[in-house]
Amino acid sequence: MLKKVVCRTSMILGIILFYILAFLIGSALIVFNGDNESTRDVVAVTLMETSAGKFVPRLFLSERETNEILSKNTVVYLDEKIDDKLVVINDKIPDQKDIELVDISGGTYKGKMLIISDPKRLYVATPATFDSPTGGMKVEDYVARDKATAGVNGGGFADVNGVGNGGTPVGYVIQDSKITFGYADTFDSVVGFDKDGRLIVGRMTAQEALNLGAVDALTFGPVGPLIINSEPLDIKGTGGGLNPRTAIGQRADGSILLLCIDGRQAHSLGASYKDLIDIFVEYGAVNASNLDGGSSSLMVYEDEIISVTASLYGSRKLATAVLVK
Repeated sequence: MLKKVVCRTSMILGIILFYILAFLIGSALIVFNGDNESTRDVVAVTLMETSAGKFVPRLFLSERETNEILSKNTVVYLDEKIDDKLVVINDKIPDQKDIELVDISGGTYKGKMLIISDPKRLYVATPATFDSPTGGMKVEDYVARDKATAGVNGGGFADVNGVGNGGTPVGYVIQDSKITFGYADTFDSVVGFDKDGRLIVGRMTAQEALNLGAVDALTFGPVGPLIINSEPLDIKGTGGGLNPRTAIGQRADGSILLLCIDGRQAHSLGASYKDLIDIFVEYGAVNASNLDGGSSSLMVYEDEIISVTASLYGSRKLATAVLVK
C-alpha cells in the first residue's frame, strides 16, 4: 500500500514538474524569440548580470545575438577625477540619531535609503582574515560584531557560479590608509572615504586611491561610478537589467546616501543603472557609485534587516561591508 502511494505521489510530482518546465521553456522561447525586442533585451541583460543565470540567454540566442544585445544595452564608463571642492564637509559632533530612513520606489522597484549627515561615521569592515576556509561574514554579523548602527554589503568577491563563500575580495581593500588586500597597482572601480568623510569614487589603482587620501576603500566593477562631479554615467539602451542593487552617494553638504533596492521579488523586480542614477540625482548626489548587488544586496539598520534578500538561502557571506558607526 505504501509503495503504491509513493509511486502515485512521485508520478503526480513528475507531471507537475514537467508542466512547470514546459511552461518555463515556452515562456523563454516567447521572450527570446518573440517580436518584443525591448522585453528580450531587458530579460537577457538582467540574466547576464547574475552569477548563476548567464547561461540562460545562450540557450535561446547565439553568441553573436547575445553580444549584440549587451553592446547596445550598456554604459560608457566615467573616467573623470573627483573635484573635492564640490563637497564641503563642516565639522560636526557625531549624533547617533542623525540618520534618516527613506522608502524608495519606482516603476519596477522598491527599496530603502539611509541619509547619514555625518560622513565620518562610515567605514569599510572586513573579516578578521581573508581567504579563510570559513569564508566571509554576513552584513548583520558585521553590524553585530562592531556594534554598528547600520550596514550594507560592500565590494565584489570571488563568486564562481554564484556559490562563493565571500572569503576573497576582488580588486583591493584599504583600511586605516593601508592596502590590506591586493596591490598598489591593482586597478578597479573604487568606493572609499578620506579622513574627512569625503567619498572617493572612480576607476583607479590602489595607490591612486591612497594618493587621494583614502583611509578606507573597497572595489566593485565593472560598473562602478554612477555620478562624478554631478555628471551621470552615459547610458546606452536599458543600460543594465532589473536586479537587486546596492549603491552609495554623497551630497554637496557631505551627507552620505546609502541605497539598497530589492529585486527578483513579487513586490520588486529590481532597478537598472539608470534607475539608480535618477534616484541619486533626485536626492542631490554629486558623486555616487554602484556596490555589489544581486543576491548580495542587503541593508541592516538598528539591528534589523530592512531589505529583502534575493538569495534563496538568506543573506550571504561577504568579503567587505560598508558600516555606519
